[in-house]
Amino acid sequence: MHQKNGFTCMLLGEIFELVQLLFVVGFTVFLANCVDYDILFANKFVNHTDSSKVTLPDAFIPVDVCNTRIRDNAFVVFLLIISGVFWLHRLVKFIYNVCCYWEIRSFYINALKMTMSELPYASWQEVQARIVEIQKEHQICIHKKELTELDIYHRILRFKNYMVAMVNKSLLPVRFQLPILGDCVFYTRGLKYNFELIFFWGPGSLFENEWSLKAEYKRGGNRHELADRLASRILWIGIANLLLCPVILVWQILYAFFSYTEVIKREPGSLGARCWSLYGRCYLRHFNELDHELMSRLSKGYKAASKYMNCFLSPLLTVVAKNVAFFAGSLLAVLIALTIYDEDVLTVEHVLTSITLLGVCVTVCRSFIPDKHMVFCPEQLLRVILAHIHYMPDHWQGNAHRYETRDQFSQLFQYKAVFILEELLSPVVTPIILIFCLRRKSLEIIDFFRNFTVEVVGAGDTCSFAQMDIRQHGHPAWMSEGKTEASIYQQAEDGKTELSLMHFAITNPQWQPSQETTHFISQLKERVHREATGAATDTHPHSLSESEPRSLIANFLVGPSTLASVHFGRDISLVNHAAAGLSDGASALRSLSPVSTSLHLKGSLSAAHRAASHTPGMSKAMADSGTDARTVSSGSSAWEGQLTSLVLSEYASTEMSIHAVYIHELHKQQSRGELPRHTWHRQESDESSDSIPDEVRSRNFPRSHTFPTTAPSPSAIPTSASVTSSTIAGQEGASSQGSSQRGYSGPSTGGKVVRSAHVPMGGWAEESQPAPQQHGPLPEESSEDEMPPHIHKVK
Repeated sequence: MHQKNGFTCMLLGEIFELVQLLFVVGFTVFLANCVDYDILFANKFVNHTDSSKVTLPDAFIPVDVCNTRIRDNAFVVFLLIISGVFWLHRLVKFIYNVCCYWEIRSFYINALKMTMSELPYASWQEVQARIVEIQKEHQICIHKKELTELDIYHRILRFKNYMVAMVNKSLLPVRFQLPILGDCVFYTRGLKYNFELIFFWGPGSLFENEWSLKAEYKRGGNRHELADRLASRILWIGIANLLLCPVILVWQILYAFFSYTEVIKREPGSLGARCWSLYGRCYLRHFNELDHELMSRLSKGYKAASKYMNCFLSPLLTVVAKNVAFFAGSLLAVLIALTIYDEDVLTVEHVLTSITLLGVCVTVCRSFIPDKHMVFCPEQLLRVILAHIHYMPDHWQGNAHRYETRDQFSQLFQYKAVFILEELLSPVVTPIILIFCLRRKSLEIIDFFRNFTVEVVGAGDTCSFAQMDIRQHGHPAWMSEGKTEASIYQQAEDGKTELSLMHFAITNPQWQPSQETTHFISQLKERVHREATGAATDTHPHSLSESEPRSLIANFLVGPSTLASVHFGRDISLVNHAAAGLSDGASALRSLSPVSTSLHLKGSLSAAHRAASHTPGMSKAMADSGTDARTVSSGSSAWEGQLTSLVLSEYASTEMSIHAVYIHELHKQQSRGELPRHTWHRQESDESSDSIPDEVRSRNFPRSHTFPTTAPSPSAIPTSASVTSSTIAGQEGASSQGSSQRGYSGPSTGGKVVRSAHVPMGGWAEESQPAPQQHGPLPEESSEDEMPPHIHKVK
């Protein structure tokens, strides 16, 4: 509700969705059966008693004739029946959603003391802080005394964290090797909808409710039986998709036609624009990252990503586009000149059509002609992109100029036209993927949910990767060497655990993790700060060796005094240090920040500082914690509150960008000589159990086909002594996330189903049947692709 701007906006959106469905179906049937196109195209003359011109109603077929034509067409009747059933389903869902929205509205007004008019101007940090405070007073969650920020994120992002983890472990069949096209990614909204239907909320899904995995999936004794049952369910859902394919395909075509035709007419080059693909949003998403946080981060990298892709325009295509644009422009100029001289030219058949098509042709050709002032610098652009998206395969760095890197990046950042084409093909391809690809992975899926599900007090069953526990899921090559106990099967790929932990800690500075995790975060921040200030004061940016992380930091900061005054600790006043840090950082990072194009950060910070200073005691609170400032969104006016939140959010984004680039550079040094295991190199599964490493086999957990190929042990990776010693000295062991998680800690009392360290792979040891749980209400996060919402009811 917070991201959708309140109850009224959500209600109107739901109503217009119902009206839109009726309009698309009714208007399409009307056009197909109730219009005489011979009269419309002047192929048939209409006899009028007077000499009036032919009007549009003359082309409409009489109502009785139209009804007869509809009844006699069996296919149209079938489509109307299917559409009616689907509309009734949406109507029932609309009524249910409105009831849930009303309860959430009451929760905001009565519990959080926030009116719907204030909600669009409040930051998420303020809403979250109020929920934490309400828990202390009213115990909205009965299972624990205090809620943490991580508990709130777990509840909102429970299912999305599972999806991110499955994509990270290459469990979902979304990457394919095709004979001619090579390596391809196919992940659409329809396919994602079916994945969620099978795993989370559909009939016979793995979850019995919104917060609890079914008990039978927590035990490993009947894994083969459960896998066969899941495979059978996937088969039937695939067959249902196959039977409904014609109806869904017609709907997709009609919806795309009504949605994009006007846009293409107004902006013909819009299909040549790019967008972050659905797979890219899932691959680049941190654990415990809300939709608006993800889209804000990717939007900041959009401009640099577009410039990078534009570096690879084909010279041959550019020559052809220039000449085609010249010829088409010449014809267009003549037609426009004739029209200006005498408007009767427009009455000539196909002249208006020719003008329109020629204009579209010229616009499309111009999109293939690069800017003559553009400088080819792919490595620098890719570095800027990394600062925002935070994830990038190792082999991209240093190979940004290669077409292989460009093609792989295009899987994350695709053309809008490709996105539309994939959505149109989705009804045909989705049943094939479900029946022939996903069904074969049923045993691996069962093992995944059993091995990587933990019960968290106050949050229910969550994905263990979302705990961001370095000890359980850290990767030795990503600053976790000597601190993780995870096997290859347990390790998150591409530094997902480490980067997600840093992102969550920076985004939620009031979060209090375990002591070991706090030490890991503070050590990393101190190292980044030390390298940044050392590189800035001791080294010139253009005379640095690329073999050291400090050289990267210096190049990234550009200026000699960029971050000399920025302190990344938690115990210094955020506002006081942000004044110097942002003013200097804005000049160095202006290409990374969209705010700098419309609002000067220095002026914004001074305005935010004044807003904060107007509130009594605010400066002292900030000085004590350095964290409360980001939760302050109400100053002397709503605008100043928003400005404060904007500037402080920009500070956090810049801080995370620097940490992400530093972690990647350090990983690049540590992993020299190691076989890459990121998404573009590792296999989706091993078909033979002989490929399971000995260290994994010795753990004696149920085998599946999810293990990657054998890789050398991280301890055998040759690294420089200086880098290795600094890495070990700068980090200490990180452990599990607090006492609220009932995982990895052995059996507990109270008749709960808990994870036991004695069960292979952290499986489930059943003491007795789990007691039913009820959880308090939390506002739901809106979905970026409008999937069916899962609403926690407010009691």
